Amino acid sequence: MTNMQDVPSSNTHHLVVVGAGFAGLALVKALRFPGLRITIVDQRNHHLFQPLLYQVATTILPTSDVAWPIRNLFKTRADVTTILGEVVGIDEAARLVRLKEGAPLAYDTLVLATGARHSYFGHDEWEGAAPGLKSLEDATTIRRRVLLAFEKAEVSGSAEERAALLTFVVIGAGPTGVELAGIIAELAQHILPKEFRTIDTRTARVILVEAGPRVLPAFPESLSAYAQAALTRLGVSVQTGEAVTNITDEGVRIGENEIAARTVIWAAGVKASPAAAWLGAEADRAGRVRVGPDLSVPGHPEIFVIGDTASVLNEDGTPVPGIAPAAKQQGRFVAGLLRARLSGKPPPARFRYRHSGNLATIGRSAAVVDFGRIQLKGALAWWFWGIAHIFFLIGTRSRIAVALSWLWSYATGRNSARLITQRDIHRNER
Repeated sequence: MTNMQDVPSSNTHHLVVVGAGFAGLALVKALRFPGLRITIVDQRNHHLFQPLLYQVATTILPTSDVAWPIRNLFKTRADVTTILGEVVGIDEAARLVRLKEGAPLAYDTLVLATGARHSYFGHDEWEGAAPGLKSLEDATTIRRRVLLAFEKAEVSGSAEERAALLTFVVIGAGPTGVELAGIIAELAQHILPKEFRTIDTRTARVILVEAGPRVLPAFPESLSAYAQAALTRLGVSVQTGEAVTNITDEGVRIGENEIAARTVIWAAGVKASPAAAWLGAEADRAGRVRVGPDLSVPGHPEIFVIGDTASVLNEDGTPVPGIAPAAKQQGRFVAGLLRARLSGKPPPARFRYRHSGNLATIGRSAAVVDFGRIQLKGALAWWFWGIAHIFFLIGTRSRIAVALSWLWSYATGRNSARLITQRDIHRNER
């Protein structure tokens, strides 16, 4: 039975937005219109600033600095309703969003901004041994494993087991993998040595594995080379050109080489949410819905798919990258399109992506920034990276909190969030 509040009346238009990531949030923030009701549906109650999630995983920031309750973000918007729920299907004919629990939601316009999860390229059995990094739960799991590895090594009576505990393998050398490897190496080399008595944390091995020929493949070769050199200076062993062929709780196999490691982190690939299956729509190899130039689903002008779960092409046929600035641009574009429709004006014909650059940090005082003609590296790039991320954080309090955490860490060499909490969701600890 459908709740009456979910049935559009004759004088209102009901927009349902599934997903409160960068794309969905940008859309709702940019769209107000008389008579328009907006319902946000998300399976979590918070918006997550994913570019800094690795800093939660590596003890620099607490979870509260990178996530904000969705309801609180829209507490002054009477036109916005937030629902905590999991979508299990879409009925396009009846225009209903079906939830795992509760009555279905009727919509006039539907926007799916449901993001992506990590892809293990057909080896989903690896997830338990090598968690990815897409949620707060993932971040606290990785933080727990990294910190517990040092704690267990401190009391281990076996030199072989101690070596395995002090070996950390990061798979995938995109920005997330590079950032994780760099911070784990700094943790071992500069932050923890004085805190342990039996082990020397500086003997830890951090291995970054990339199947392709170089790290940061989306960056120019000169910046990629700088990043690899900076990682090497931090003590990271970079292995390129060979793929991982197996992962277990005991370690990884790279080609035919077995590496004993008790902490393995996956940063090698992503796959889209089940949105394509819900819609019966055409999808690309990563499961992303192939959308039209205006980001709508072909044959369904009332349904839009944006962000990481959409396959969006530029006018020249090249894919729009799956990064936060692109998702936010798509959200704002759809907001403008819907405003034009509701006003009876011609909507824009196509989405045009404006590339705003690539950024990646390597440890505590080095980064690379690519703006095409302008490229930065080193400490200057690191400060630019930090300022850019603080600028894009939501809310003044969050900006101040993150800035203070970074300044404290930079000035003292100490990280503020080295707490072992919660159970390991991937190993089902209790």
